Amino acid sequence: MNEPTVIVLASGRGERFRESGGGTHKLHALLGDKSVLTHTLDAVRASGLPWHLEDTGHAGMGDSISAAVRATPEAHGWLILPGDLPLVRPDTLRRVAQALQAHAAVVPVFQGQRGHPVGFAQSCGPALAALAGERGAVGVARANTAVEIEVTDEGCVTDVDTLADLNRAKQLLASRAGTQVPGQG
Repeated sequence: MNEPTVIVLASGRGERFRESGGGTHKLHALLGDKSVLTHTLDAVRASGLPWHLEDTGHAGMGDSISAAVRATPEAHGWLILPGDLPLVRPDTLRRVAQALQAHAAVVPVFQGQRGHPVGFAQSCGPALAALAGERGAVGVARANTAVEIEVTDEGCVTDVDTLADLNRAKQLLASRAGTQVPGQG
């Protein structure tokens, strides 16, 4: 199978996290004994899919996606994954990749909420490479009638934008491990 490349977006400024009281960039915040970004990259590596980290500063998400797509011209499609989804499961990445064999665009859905990674077939490459500005690839997904696939992975909708989000992620991580979060419960 020609596998898509996972694009991990790590170019954002993380302003909301700092505004909520975070003392560091959200991707460097500790979740357990690893940073948020390290958790995300661990899941990507465990998926076995090829991947590309887009961490050069860009003006907006559209610019980041465009740069990453242009940097991976050999890709057989792309899974767009923001770096602030540290609890996404490798099997979710593989399910989205597999669904791309039959669809141009795929969105995982957890309990009615759309999540990430959003998958795009190779045919979407020119539209993704043309993105610019703050908007991501929503328009490309819409134009390609993105197919929703139900997943049981709460991690695909658990992003870390604020300190409260980080605490929620800590609780979910602890529940997966069967432990309590220090200072909670």
